[in-house]
Formats: sequence, structure tokens, C-alpha cells
Amino acid sequence: MDAPRDVFRRFFAQHHPFDVLPAEAVERLLDHTSQIEVPTDGVIHEIGELPAHLYVVRNGAVDVVTPEGVVVEHRGMGEGVGARAILRGEASPNRAVAHRSATLLRIPRGLFTELVEAYPDFAAYYERLKALGARRPAAMSTEPGEAVISSPLREVMTADPVVVAPDATVRDAATWMRDRRISCVLVEDGGRLVGIVTTNDLARRVVAAGRGADVPVREVMSAEPAALPPDTLFFDAMLVMSERDIGHLPVVEQGRAVGIVTRTNMIRRQSTSSVFMIGDIAKREHLDELAAIIGQLPQLLVQLVGAGVTPKRVGQVVTSVADALTRRLLQLAEVQLGPPPVDYLWLVCGSQGRQEQTGISDQDNCLILADDYDATAHGEYFERLARYVCDGLDACGYYYCPGEMMATNDQWRQPLQVWRGYFQRWIAKPDPKAQMLASVMFDLRPVAGDLRLFEGLKHETVQAARKNSIFRAHLVANSLGHQPPLSLLRGFALIRSGEHKDKVDLKLNGVVPIVDLARVYGLDAGREEVNTRDRILAAKEAGSLSASGADDLADAYDTIARVRLEHQAKQVRRGEKPDNFMAPSSLSALERGHLRDAFGVVKSLQAALAHYRSAT
Repeated sequence: MDAPRDVFRRFFAQHHPFDVLPAEAVERLLDHTSQIEVPTDGVIHEIGELPAHLYVVRNGAVDVVTPEGVVVEHRGMGEGVGARAILRGEASPNRAVAHRSATLLRIPRGLFTELVEAYPDFAAYYERLKALGARRPAAMSTEPGEAVISSPLREVMTADPVVVAPDATVRDAATWMRDRRISCVLVEDGGRLVGIVTTNDLARRVVAAGRGADVPVREVMSAEPAALPPDTLFFDAMLVMSERDIGHLPVVEQGRAVGIVTRTNMIRRQSTSSVFMIGDIAKREHLDELAAIIGQLPQLLVQLVGAGVTPKRVGQVVTSVADALTRRLLQLAEVQLGPPPVDYLWLVCGSQGRQEQTGISDQDNCLILADDYDATAHGEYFERLARYVCDGLDACGYYYCPGEMMATNDQWRQPLQVWRGYFQRWIAKPDPKAQMLASVMFDLRPVAGDLRLFEGLKHETVQAARKNSIFRAHLVANSLGHQPPLSLLRGFALIRSGEHKDKVDLKLNGVVPIVDLARVYGLDAGREEVNTRDRILAAKEAGSLSASGADDLADAYDTIARVRLEHQAKQVRRGEKPDNFMAPSSLSALERGHLRDAFGVVKSLQAALAHYRSAT
């Protein structure tokens, strides 16, 4: 029998988000709400079913159970069951059963969706179920200069640049510049960009050289200039300009110039300080100066997070500074040691390799040397090179890797043929240590040196690992080693003692489980992406992870990574050193709900992967 209407009214008034509904909406809700009793282990909705109602727990509790029998959600008083499937219009991937005898209020599906559509405050609570990682747009930032970093060049470039033919005269070019009040013209031949002439070129190559105004521009232009396509992010364009110390960057599409980006564009956009940090890094020669620049990173992190920049993009921006520092240290090492005796390639792995660094990071790096490397003749040079760079990174705040995964370790400073042997051996005999090392190496990304030393190595390694079922089983087992911090009753599993008591580790138990899952699914797909989010989307595209599973996992990653970044940004604002340990009590109830849902997605996918492993 239905409970009295006023009892329902009091219940809704005490539980969010029903408490934000206006009186007329509550009355309508009461007109259509009914109550049911479900015995212990009674099924509320089945796998593959689109629930006909939103069920709200009035008494008791409800478990959400995967097809493998793993409880991934525990719904208590005032919490809803079935909202995610209803809002997405999809069959539920899990079963809902009463944890113990439960009293549920039943709201018709149609009425629930109408309330979501009609009342934004009510809808805000459920938006996380449709897109866990949804964020405010960067345009809302109070730091507009940070917001534009994710804009494509087509939105910030000066379109329709002046283009001349190679046989146009210097006088023609100078006239265009004067009349249009511009600082460059582009040179095209047969519909393809072949050069650029700037005011600086005219000064150095014409006036200072005593040449006449009738000289064709082909003789004074900068040939084959650096250029980027219009979909390139503004940030990446600024990196190219800063690192190459150029003031003009053509934008090309199918070889033809469609725009130009200049330093004026950068200034007008009040561009992000990271670009200028990278430009400064390229000019500095002393370690204390480099350390002072890297010391600005915490403030950069605060600005990026405050601007609403996505976690993926924050990681790319912060990592780009570490990459620039690494390249500069290598340059300074070569100045001190002389040119390298054989070709080499410096690579990074870990969070830097995946371009996912945050406000705290160690260093993970290695050296691949050309096969003509001779340890007796060349060993000392590369040992000193590695020591110079790793010591410099540590002095600037990228502390030494606790596991000594650094180029200073002889094991990680070897010729290509040795590296090829490493990978082959780790895959052929995947004991736990070998599997761990292989997992790290799947995240390798070149930063500086001869890229030919890495060509083909990643591809052959991925394909060999994909074909080895034993190795893949070890990789799956490793991906289940870190569990999200959820307790049996859907609370947070907090650290019980020590310095971080009553907190959760947002790296080890938050981001790392998703990194490991993405690596597994990326390998299953045979893809070579390194970034975690890119791997998830690649797995979706290849079909090794379902579309809904990939979307949920990507959203969960965004949510957890965002909470982690905001936690670190708050610490920086308070003058503290950023870390990964956060007290859930510091979040609002809504934010805690978001985070629990994200952890639940990870736990569900881990359960599915564990079931798959046991069945194969």
C-alpha cells in the first residue's frame, strides 16, 4: 500500500535533488509516485533492461551488480536506481538487486525525464550520469589567455594572407607590406607554399646586402618555412614559434596557404605563460635560471585549472615544459661534452611519456643508441650526458625516479639491438618483473635525437605482445593490481593511518587503474597511442572496448583527473606543495557523488576484465 502523500513530500524535501524542485513540480511528482517493497536479493531491474521507473531508496539499500557478479555500486537512502540508463536511453549493463529488504519510491520514466528537462537545478545532479567528465567551457575562465590554448589555428589566424609568385619582385612584396600594414608576404608556386618574405628578410637580404628592388623574391625569401595545418591547436603553434624563434608561421591546407600566425596574434591573445616559459628555457644557459623558470609551473597549473582547461590538455601543457627543459639540458650537455660520437635518441616514459604530468612528477627516461655504439670508445660520453641531464632535471624539481628508470642506469642506456632484445625477452617470458618493465616501455615517447632509432620498434613490439596470450594475461593481471577506493557499501575506502589518514590516493587508486586499463585495451586494439585518453578512444574505434564502456571510462578519467588537478591547484594557492592525497570530506556532496560514480565505472570495467581473463 502506498505511503501517505505527506510522508512522500517530507521525504523528497529532505533529499537532494528533489529538494530543489518547486512546489508545483513536487505535487505533480506526488501524483505519480508509488511505493514498492523488495525482499533481500529481489531484482529491481535486469541486465539489458531499460528501467520503466526511477527507483529512489526510501529504506534499506540496493546493490548494482555486473554480469560477473561484482557489486560496483551500493545505493542508500535517498539515492536513485536506474537514472543512468534512463537518461542515456540505453539498456542497463548491470543488474539492480535489494541488498537487504528495501522500500523504494517508484517514479515513472517519462515523468523523470520531463523533470530533468524542465528544471536545470534538478538536472544538474543527474548530468554526471550522462557525462561524468563534463566541464564548464574554457570561455568562462577568468584567465582568457589560458583559455585560447585549445583553440584551433583557424579560429585565431589572420586569414587570406597576401601571396605572391616566386618571380614577383622585392618592390612588389614591399609595396604589399606597406599598403596592407603587414610584416610578411607568402610565396607560392603552383598552388604550394614555397617561402616567406618578412620585413626582416628585406632588411638583411636586400637593403643591408645592397641589392636592388627588382630582385625576384625567390632569391631573398626564407624557403620551405615551418607551417602547420588549420586544425593545429594554437598552443602547439606557439611552441613551434618559441622553440624555433620565428615571428611568422604560415597556416596551410593541402599545401596552400590559408592563414598566418604572428607574434602579434600571440600578444593580442594574451597567450599562456607556458609558451613564454618554453621560449625562456631555450635561451638560458645556467641551471639556476632554468630552475627559476620551472618554479613557475605551480602557478601555471593554477591558471590552467582555473581556466577550465581539460585534464588532457593540462597534462599536455605541463608536460611540454618538461620536454623543453630536457631538450635544453641535452643541448647544454653537448656544448660541454662536444658532439655525440654516435647518434642517440632520448625518450621518456611514465606520465611524461603519456603527456599526463601534473603538479608533482619524478623523471622516467632512457637512451637508445645507434648500433655502431662501442661501450669502450663511447661509454663515458653517454654516461656523462645522461648524468648531466638527469641531475639537471632533479635540480629543477623533477626528482630522481625511485625505481632508477633513468638513462643514468646502464640498463636503460643501450644500443638499439639491445633494446630490441629487451622487448623480445620481456614478451616471450613475461614474469612479473618483465611484464612491469614492458608496461612502462609501452609508454615510451621520443623527446630529442634521431627519431629513426625508434621507427618500427614500437610497432613490432605492440604486434608481438598482442599475439602472445600469456603476456596479455600478465598485462591484464597487472591492470587489476590497483583498485579504486570504494568500500563494500559504496563509501570511500580511506587510508586508515599515517600521514594521509582519512584521505584517498588520487594517483595510485584513481588515475593509475585507468592508465592500466587503457594500456590493455589499446594493446588489444593493436594501436600505438601512448596518451591514456587517446588509447581509450582508439580502443573504442577499433572495437576492443564497447562504445558505452569507452565513453564511461573516458568520462571517469576526466572526472578523477579533474578532481586531482583541482586538489593540487588548491594546495598551490595555499602555499603548500602539491600531492595526490585528498580528503573526500573536502568536496561537496555533489562532487563526492561524481567521484564515486567515476570510481564505480572503473571497478565495473575491472570486474569485466577479470571475468574475461578467468574465462579464457
